Amino acid sequence: MLLEHRGARPVVPDSAYVAPSAVLCGAVVLGEGARVLHGAVLTAEDGEVRVGANTTVMENAVVKGRSEHPAVLGGSVLVGPHAHVNGATVEDEVFVATGVSIFPGAVAGTGSELRINSVLHVNSRIGPGTVVPIGWIAAGDPAELFSPDRHDELWEVQQGMDFPGTVYGVPRSTPLREIMARQSTFYGAHRDDRVID
Repeated sequence: MLLEHRGARPVVPDSAYVAPSAVLCGAVVLGEGARVLHGAVLTAEDGEVRVGANTTVMENAVVKGRSEHPAVLGGSVLVGPHAHVNGATVEDEVFVATGVSIFPGAVAGTGSELRINSVLHVNSRIGPGTVVPIGWIAAGDPAELFSPDRHDELWEVQQGMDFPGTVYGVPRSTPLREIMARQSTFYGAHRDDRVID
């Protein structure tokens, strides 16, 4: 399904494929030979989503563009099932496995590999050819790799990376009820979306 959102429409070249149950919403631009499989959602909330040539976004993955952080997928990228790429840059020939989460402001360098259920944290950068192991977290710029049992060490790096400021535009001390009221208003813009295909 193709949706117009905030006055912008998806651009899908003839050589691309979008499954009938996938959703492209707003300023989403697919490259030649791109594939968006069943249940995937590419949504340009208030920033673009750009997908390179011969890139595949697999079933039930989410790719979200933000005003300060467009989502950019390079050429020959695989975004696996149930992966989440939110306002991040994924350079060419990157393998994003099942269940991976990549947060706003993050960059996955050319030829890197994020294995099953790994995380590339907000405002973090992994260099070309980096491998993030299954379930591990990459945080920092340049990123340090943390196994899940190193939470306290991860928090020392993570707390200075301003997740709430980057994602929600608020200080960490902002009550969740205030954040969610803002989110409700922001996402209310979807009430005006228009189906174009």
